[in-house]
Amino acid sequence: MSEHQVFCVKLQKELPGLDEPPFDTELGQKIYQNVSQQAWNQWTEFCKMLLNEYRLNPARREDQEVIVKQM
Repeated sequence: MSEHQVFCVKLQKELPGLDEPPFDTELGQKIYQNVSQQAWNQWTEFCKMLLNEYRLNPARREDQEVIVKQM
């Protein structure tokens, strides 16, 4: 099986993409098509920092909106 390759909008080069879209939404599909696994890993680390630094609760709609705005 060939690896899913994308031109990563974050890192500006051709890299392996995600195995599957991270969400079942239009945004998830856009991420799948345009973000590399490497950039997604960077995002998840940044997201952890946001959650901890601002004490966000990912179950709260308001906090989810803060996270999505950072994407």
